Amino acid sequence: MSSVGPENRVTPKVDGVEVALSGRWLKTARLANEWYEDVDNPTALMAGLKDAGYRADLLTFWQRLPHIEPRYNFHLEWDSIAALRVTTYQQWYKSQINNKTRNLIVKAQKKGVEVRPATFDDAFVQGMTAIFNETPIRQERAFLHYGKSADTVRREFSRFLHREDLFGAYIGDELIGFIFLANAGSFVYLGQIISFLKHRDKSPQNALIAKAVEYCAEKQIPHLVYALWPRGPLREFKRHNAFECVNVPRYYVPLTAKGALALRLGLHREVVEWLPENVVPVLKDLRAKFYSFRYRPKIEDPNPRSSNPQSPLV
Repeated sequence: MSSVGPENRVTPKVDGVEVALSGRWLKTARLANEWYEDVDNPTALMAGLKDAGYRADLLTFWQRLPHIEPRYNFHLEWDSIAALRVTTYQQWYKSQINNKTRNLIVKAQKKGVEVRPATFDDAFVQGMTAIFNETPIRQERAFLHYGKSADTVRREFSRFLHREDLFGAYIGDELIGFIFLANAGSFVYLGQIISFLKHRDKSPQNALIAKAVEYCAEKQIPHLVYALWPRGPLREFKRHNAFECVNVPRYYVPLTAKGALALRLGLHREVVEWLPENVVPVLKDLRAKFYSFRYRPKIEDPNPRSSNPQSPLV
């Protein structure tokens, strides 16, 4: 929702904020860093887009936690994010998670997993790259960072270090997982969490989430946000770690006649949003089978040297 991907273009600042344009037929403008910035004056932003000659059909923006009561009279829909209310670490550990999740945290400790602050140096980047190149498929889809070189990983993940703290999950000196935590003001945004699948039996993901909760509690930041509220297995992982679905208002403002028509017909939504809940798992299963077939040689031979490290898979 907030990431600037290959179909998005970040423009120069408008009214003091960076704006990203996405879409081909319907061009939509939004804050490039909407997880971290608010639209305090929508009218001024709309005027700024017009004055700068931006060819956008729609402007969309939302209200960040904790301000989830609608403030504006524009067309409103609801986005669902995964948010965890943090008071103290002990409150979370004893009352917000269940016995199974607590046992996984204890299991990580017994298996020798140590989560500690990390520095974005050459050793850490090499560790990240090794984790990224373990498998071409994660969460039943082609993994965006598979096949990237250490230089690419360093360049892409160093852009926002000014607002991020890093923690690594280690077995001895080996990095087996990591988490990026970004201070978004009223909440901490969990920007990246990943670990080796071959160390899944050691529950490093649970240990990393526990560290994130401890981090929020120490800084007295009341919410930990883990991106959107998903469908499928990732939803259960978030729920078991006490994340809840929180609806926040998102506004859509037409800037052209095309934008007004698209909004009236519902064409501003992604196709997946139109699908019934029971259809999505079927399509995901078909997608998983397709990727398993497509990348079977790389899955059977996971040595990253067998692929071109300079060219990420699409």
